[in-house]
Amino acid sequence: MKKLVFSFTLLFISGILLAQKNQSLLARFQQYITGDFNNSAQVVAEIKQGKQIHPLAIHVNRLANGKVKNMPTELKGFFILEESYYLIDAKPIDIKPYLFLFEEKAEGIIHLTAYQLTGIKKETIRNDNAALEFDYNLLVPSPTFKGADYTWDAVDKTFNTVSPNELSNGMKFTLTEKLAKKQLNVLEQVEKDGKLLTAWDTPIIYKRTK
Repeated sequence: MKKLVFSFTLLFISGILLAQKNQSLLARFQQYITGDFNNSAQVVAEIKQGKQIHPLAIHVNRLANGKVKNMPTELKGFFILEESYYLIDAKPIDIKPYLFLFEEKAEGIIHLTAYQLTGIKKETIRNDNAALEFDYNLLVPSPTFKGADYTWDAVDKTFNTVSPNELSNGMKFTLTEKLAKKQLNVLEQVEKDGKLLTAWDTPIIYKRTK
């Protein structure tokens, strides 16, 4: 009986390990990027040290395939609607919603495409807005943000990107991210003729809350 239980346990564990091994990179990325995140721990630590550097920031990331009609059947990626909220210096909350498409463009590389969200009040671009809908045929990729490529680090178990975007008039935007299962490190830097315009030069550290 003991041998039978032991054999069953080994088979069960082997099944779990095999499932983890066979999990696609895109599915793992979806698990990492989807959820609720905020950097309240980072902000509290900064205030205790006498100077708040980063804004209080919140990400609400949800799978948004159900909000995109006319999706091609051959499309193998997934959409994420990201609600971003930023609060600093008692100013009004800065609301920044985004619609992203993530696809495995090449082996081991997850590509992000960002889309314009024009003609829609940003306050209504929320995951809990059941009436919100996008037409895939009308989606236009962002003309300024050319996207990002993420690679998987099997040692750290993180997805990483450093994606510079050259803009006009000497402007440059660089997205640097390190995505772990329970934490997102996000640094967005804007430069003008090589001079950093962003008020901070270290990542916002988002902890998963859901």
